[in-house]
Amino acid sequence: MAARSIEVPVEKLEVSAYQIPTDFPEADGTLSWDATTLVLVTATGGGKQSLGYTYGNKAVATLIAGKLTEMVVGQNAMAITSSWQAMVKAIRNLGRPGICSMAIAAVDTALWDLKARLLDLPLVALLGAARAEAPIYGSGGFTSYSSEQLQKQLSGWVSEGMQAVKMKVGSQPHQDPERVRLAREAIGEEVALFVDGNGAYGRKQALALAEAFAQHRVTWFEEPVSSDDLEGLRLLRDRGPAGMDIAAGEYGYDQYYFRHMLAAGAVDVLQADATRCGGITGFMAASALCQGYGIPLSAHTAPSLHAHAVCALPHIRPLEYFHDHARIEAIFFDGVLKPVNGALKPDTSRPGLGLELRQADAAQYAM
Repeated sequence: MAARSIEVPVEKLEVSAYQIPTDFPEADGTLSWDATTLVLVTATGGGKQSLGYTYGNKAVATLIAGKLTEMVVGQNAMAITSSWQAMVKAIRNLGRPGICSMAIAAVDTALWDLKARLLDLPLVALLGAARAEAPIYGSGGFTSYSSEQLQKQLSGWVSEGMQAVKMKVGSQPHQDPERVRLAREAIGEEVALFVDGNGAYGRKQALALAEAFAQHRVTWFEEPVSSDDLEGLRLLRDRGPAGMDIAAGEYGYDQYYFRHMLAAGAVDVLQADATRCGGITGFMAASALCQGYGIPLSAHTAPSLHAHAVCALPHIRPLEYFHDHARIEAIFFDGVLKPVNGALKPDTSRPGLGLELRQADAAQYAM
């Protein structure tokens, strides 16, 4: 019997940008901010409308509207790889990392959501489920928080059933051991404690602080040095305290970045962000690289976008339930997954990502 060709053209691609103030000033070891920009893409075809998004500058929306839309509209919604390759080719002279990859990410995710909706499948089923739910860790603990805010937020996640939490460090290194002690005091002895330096420390400084953090049973040290310093990350991985994983990769925009990091032996856990590394297509490719190197993958932020894809991966570490993004996604979308016993479980009764935009709620933040 001859194979049946399924072709559904992408009829329309629309993009919008929104700026959402934080609920409190936020800061990490190298940056501070009081608002977050969400760039949203909707794709239409075959009587269905889907969505995808990224967190980036409004310039991402300009690039999608001015460059990527023409590469996708009219193409087969069922042939996502073809559209992804066309977008990558189109931005050759603009530079792959940064804004270009975030723009591709938002469009690619919308295409995966559209394909799943056309097939009336949850995205996890289309990708191929490996597990029923995605374990998560609470993430926030910003350096702008008072000690009381820090403890309240972290202990709140524990009370919701999360078995791991993460806090920011690096703004004032001399205070970090005490802040970590307060965090441990708030969450008790059984919950895993992670710290994220966002590349704020030097190599020897990071080694010394790793020893100090180990006294409070920190088991994950994210970006103790710049993620561009692969030798430094490898140094921390080789010489840091036993039982403390070194994690990095959130600033990876393509597979070459991830391959170099893995080949350098720089991390115990690779982080990838589908809103930055080319969407669901790029995220799944990062997972394949991790499998080849025997390194687990952890999804960075955007929990509602990542949950289905994480459930399709064979070898993972918990998904980051990032305070800022979890709050925004709850404002913008119906169908947002709520943590239950420290995990997000995709709603398989809803097609695609299972998300629907709340138009009226989003409109007040439109740029």
